[in-house]
Amino acid sequence: MNTAVSATARTVVTSDGRTLACLEVGDPSGPLVIHNHGGPSSRLEALLFAEAAMKHKLRFVCVDRPGIGQSSLQANRTYAGWADDMTAIADALGHQTFGVTGWSEGGPWALAAAAYVDPARLRHVTNIAGGCYGAFGDNWAADRLSKADALGGFLALHLEPGFRLMYAAIGITAEHFRETYFKELLKAVNDYDRQVLLRPGVEAAFCDASAECFAQGSEGLVRDSELLYRAWAFDVTRIERPVHFWQGLADTLVPPFINLAIADRMPGAVWHSIEDAGHFIAVGAADDILAIAAEELRA
Repeated sequence: MNTAVSATARTVVTSDGRTLACLEVGDPSGPLVIHNHGGPSSRLEALLFAEAAMKHKLRFVCVDRPGIGQSSLQANRTYAGWADDMTAIADALGHQTFGVTGWSEGGPWALAAAAYVDPARLRHVTNIAGGCYGAFGDNWAADRLSKADALGGFLALHLEPGFRLMYAAIGITAEHFRETYFKELLKAVNDYDRQVLLRPGVEAAFCDASAECFAQGSEGLVRDSELLYRAWAFDVTRIERPVHFWQGLADTLVPPFINLAIADRMPGAVWHSIEDAGHFIAVGAADDILAIAAEELRA
């Protein structure tokens, strides 16, 4: 990873006066891709995709979701509302058409775009190892989740104070004990992911993005994550437009079963898997992922 990549900070003000903080990498004259970061993460996640974005001449913009990083907190969050925010970003940046990607906790927000945004404007959608825990009802795949996510789902639905405490603890570790935070991550993933994470520059970029998530505390991430576990307001089985699913079949953080089950029931799903890849397929296969985005956006 080239640590000297060029990045541009941008701010978009919504119609209701909120601020959305963005980081842009790649080619400023290329087709627009709005990226939905994981969790805990932030707009700084764009740096992990910078080389692939530049190679494929994409204007790749990662935005802090409400209350995360430098974006304003939003009292009543909805998937439809975030789809409107992504459209507002495209408008502010001067793009009639655009694509959307989402990784991990960002995956469901990309699927929301597929559900709510006019296909004439939204020309590409990618869900990368999405944390799609509410797609078929409250925490529908609880028995398939990792211990940490199973606990998180239980707390989100049944014991909110405990859920908040869990995320506050993660925030303290991400912000103040980065070495410990990264070492615990390396223990939790497979060999494919460890090789990706140990590439030059990846550790620093990933840890910076995670720490920035908590710039305003943990409230933004708590609200973001709660929506993932609760039954979604949109029906994935009614999404007929093409949606690309990327999944590492050895993912130890988001079990492949979850996204495969959704893809099997989504008429427009296009499935891409890598046998030995883990959760960091987003970075390891970024070149292939963004090559398809570029092709569809230029079609």
